[in-house]
Order: sequence, then structure tokens, then C-alpha cells
Amino acid sequence: MKKILILIFIFFSGLMSGYSQSCDFTETSFLPDEIDTSVVSPDSSRPYALIAGGSKGIGYALAEALAKRKYNLILIARHLDSLLAAKQKLESAYAIHVEILVHDLSKEESATEIAKWCMDRNIKLKVLCNVAGHGGPRDYLLTSLDTLRYMVRLNVESMMALSLTLLPLLEKNAPSCILNVASMAGFAPIPIKNLYSATKSAVVFFSYSLRYQLKKKHISVSCLCPGPVFTKPEIRRETEKRFGWFGKKMAVSPKRVGEIAVKKTLKGRLIIVPGTLAKVIAVLIRTLPRRTVTSLYAKAGD
Repeated sequence: MKKILILIFIFFSGLMSGYSQSCDFTETSFLPDEIDTSVVSPDSSRPYALIAGGSKGIGYALAEALAKRKYNLILIARHLDSLLAAKQKLESAYAIHVEILVHDLSKEESATEIAKWCMDRNIKLKVLCNVAGHGGPRDYLLTSLDTLRYMVRLNVESMMALSLTLLPLLEKNAPSCILNVASMAGFAPIPIKNLYSATKSAVVFFSYSLRYQLKKKHISVSCLCPGPVFTKPEIRRETEKRFGWFGKKMAVSPKRVGEIAVKKTLKGRLIIVPGTLAKVIAVLIRTLPRRTVTSLYAKAGD
């Protein structure tokens, strides 16, 4: 199976080496203008970025990339200890202000409560990053119905709800942008990750459509679709077990993913796939017939 994938990659790499995802949204800079780099107070006029799932992994990497660009931050996660650690590191390193909110984003009321908190404080929200998500080695047929429902709520519903409830603030502070985090798993059905790939496909399709719904409001919508990102030891083990050398070569560090994603989001890019090899494979997945790709994924999972 690995040999087949590598041969296909070699064939398509020459064909698609010049590929880049283009879009017709005007490239606009969302970088704050002249701002003081001294420690700021919560009522600073500096623009804010809200990151749902921003205390660890890709979410923290996005937070760091935005902090480098002098955005104040609102980080949301379930656990106070990880939020406090992220706040301390970011404020110390980048002289910005970080607000933290403890929420379980799978809960129906979370989006409304977060939006109310932001509106009550008239937050100058310029960037919304929907990062929170759930996956893992056990997917459909191998885990409980409650876990599957949790995955759908966190991966899809929270993104949809936050984008809608925070839309008035994003519109008020336009030009602004939304970054939804999907995965290369969203480009095709994956039998061993059936529901996960389905939820990430929903994120991709939602982002495509929302971009054109919000275009006249000057709100850009981007979708991050990374390949393997070793944010946890179990992700590294699973990737190396299933794809060996090929998976390791395709992996990109969380920090690099965050920097690439923020840079391209602020330039108005629609689909963002970090890493040259991952880009080529993403094109391959989206070019081959869906039935063929699904069959290859099924054989790789056996």
C-alpha cells in the first residue's frame, strides 16, 4: 500500500508542483496599524482575536502567531490550568493582553454566552478562529453513541454557532476574518475515521459557502486543512504506524502550521494546506475519483 501511494505521489508531484489554492477574495491586510508594544490593559484599543480551543496544539500555535502580530487574544478551552499557562506565556513573550474563558464548546449554550461576554465589553473582534475539535483512533462502529455525538457537536456545531453569534462584532469591526480548522481528512471519505472525516468535510463545505455569504460584509473566511500535525504522542504513533516514512515526511509542526495559517488567513486565502508534500497529496486526493480514494484509505486502514 505504501509503495502504491509513493508511486502515485511521484507521478502527480510533477503534474501538480505549481498548484496553489486560489480565490477571488481581495487580499487585505488585517495587521494592526501603529501600536504601542508596552503591556496593555483589557480596555486597549488594540484589535482582538478569539480562539476557540486556543490553549494547546494548533490553537495555541495560532494564538502565538497572532500575538506576534500584536493582536490581543481571547482564549477559550475547558481547562483553567492550561488556559492560565497559555496566558502567562503569551503575555510575557509578546506584551499583549490575553483574556481566558472556561467553556465546554460542545455545550449548546456556550456560543451564546461567549458572544454575550464579548458584546457586553464591546470587544474589537477582528479574527475568529474555530479550532476546537475531537478525533482519535476509535471512530464510528468502535465507540459509543455519546462520544460520536460529542464529536459532531464540537467539530461542527460549535464552529457554526460561534460564527453566527459573533458575526455582529466581526461585521462591526470589518474588514475581519474567520478561520475554521478542518483537516485533509475532510477532502475524502475515510472508512477508519468515518465520522471524523465527515465532520471535517462539513467544515470545509461550510467555509466555502460562508465565504461567499459574507463577502459583501468584508469578512473573509478561510479553512485550514493540515495533514498530520504531531500535537500529541498518540498522533505521532498512529501516523508512523499507518504511513511510516511517508506520514513523517508529510507532518508539519504545530508552530509552523500556526504561522502559515495566520499569514494566509490575513491575506484572504480560502483553503490552507501547510507543507509542500501535504499540498501535493491534497491535490491528489481531490483529483482522483472519490471511490478510488476511499478504497485506498480502506486498504491503508486494514
